[in-house]
Amino acid sequence: MAQKIKLEEENARIGRHLWRDCASRECIRTLKLLTRKYQLSVALGDISFLNRGWYVTHTGLLGLALRNRCAGIEAHPVIGLCDPKSRCWAFAATVYKTKTCRGFVGYGDADPSNVSPLVHGAEMRVAETRAVNRALRKAYGIGICSVEELGSYTPPPPVQNLSGPGKLPAQPENGNGYGEPKVRDRLCQIIRHHQLDPTLVKSYATDFCGVKSLRDATREQVENFVVHLADWADKDGNALLCQLNSYMRTSEGVA
Repeated sequence: MAQKIKLEEENARIGRHLWRDCASRECIRTLKLLTRKYQLSVALGDISFLNRGWYVTHTGLLGLALRNRCAGIEAHPVIGLCDPKSRCWAFAATVYKTKTCRGFVGYGDADPSNVSPLVHGAEMRVAETRAVNRALRKAYGIGICSVEELGSYTPPPPVQNLSGPGKLPAQPENGNGYGEPKVRDRLCQIIRHHQLDPTLVKSYATDFCGVKSLRDATREQVENFVVHLADWADKDGNALLCQLNSYMRTSEGVA
C-alpha cells in the first residue's frame, strides 16, 4: 500500500512538471486513480497527458500485462482488409489472461493517412501495435485510449539546423553546464537523429526540469532530461512525438 501511495505522489509531482495543462485538481485526481488501479508510472512512460486527457502507452500496457502474468498475446493480419501496395494494414490481436482464457480480441488498422509522416513505411507495425493495445485494454478493463491508437496529427517541421529561432541556448548565464559540449552535442544529436523540433524539445525540457527557464536548470537536471529523451525516443518514438506535439500551441511563446 505504501508503494502505491509513493507511486501516486511521484506521478503527480512529475506530471505537474511535464504537462502544464494537467496541474488542475481534477486531472491530478484522475492520474492518482489510474495509478492506484493500474500501477502506471509517468517516469517510465506508461501514461501520457495529451489534449487535456490521459492516454496509456504501449509500454504501460505491456507492463500491466507482465504484472498480471498474462498467459500470451497473438497477433495476425486480417488478410481481406490489407493492401500492401497502398500500405493499408489491419491486424487482429488476442490476449489470453490465463491458460484457460478464451481470449480478448482487439483490432487495429493503419495506413499513410492515419499515422505520423515520420513512421510512413512502418504502417504494418503500427497496425499490429494498435491491435495489441486494444486487446490489452479490453482484457484488463482500461477505458482510456492508448497513445498509439491516435490518428495522424500535424508533426513538427523537419530540423534543418539549430541556428534559427528554435535554437537551444549554448551558454547559460548561471553556469549550470547546459552549454557543455558533451551535453549539448548529445542533445543536438538526438534532435537530428529523430527529426525533433528543437523549440518543442526546449519546452519539454523546461517542464521536465521544473523550471521557468531552461537557463535555471542545473546540469544534473539537464543531463537527466537528455538521458530520458534518448531512452524514450529509442523505445517509443511515436509516443514521444505525441508528447512534443502537445507543446505546439505554446511553442511560439518560448524564447
